[in-house]
Amino acid sequence: MSSLESVVAVYSSHKAAEEAVEELQRSGIDMKTLSIIGKDYHTDEQVVGYYNMGDRMKRWGSIGAFWGGFWGLLFGAAFFAIPGIGPILVAGPMVAWIVGALEGAVAVGGVGVIGAGLFSIGIPKDSVLKYEEAVKSDKFVLVVHGTALQVSQAREILNQTHFENLTRHSPAVLVAV
Repeated sequence: MSSLESVVAVYSSHKAAEEAVEELQRSGIDMKTLSIIGKDYHTDEQVVGYYNMGDRMKRWGSIGAFWGGFWGLLFGAAFFAIPGIGPILVAGPMVAWIVGALEGAVAVGGVGVIGAGLFSIGIPKDSVLKYEEAVKSDKFVLVVHGTALQVSQAREILNQTHFENLTRHSPAVLVAV
């Protein structure tokens, strides 16, 4: 039985996050293993609306093409309004992790909705808090979750991008005595 691992990269701009996703795609990484989280906050505009067309979510606003591109590449998409953080957009399997954590009433002291989703896939609480703070600070969090081989390949690719922080998370190994 192989356990799943994660690599998480934090980017300070949508451009850096977009370039990382494009590089992963060019390198053949399965797009179904990627998630991205970012605030939908822009002081210079008012969002006119969101709508779905098939599997593509459209957004009217200054970086709508950025999010629209992710909606086409990544599996699943959602808009959440989170107290303390504000409106966020999530693309990829992270949507299911957040919804699953909410439906299962996952309670992890001191973490919010994003943290509960990350914690549910084995990311340690101290790291979860760091990633939630990154989203609050208008940064973008990119998660690749898969087998050890998939995560190793993704980490090598992401290591060549303009990340602010890059961390690999392996599940804790429990040894019975």
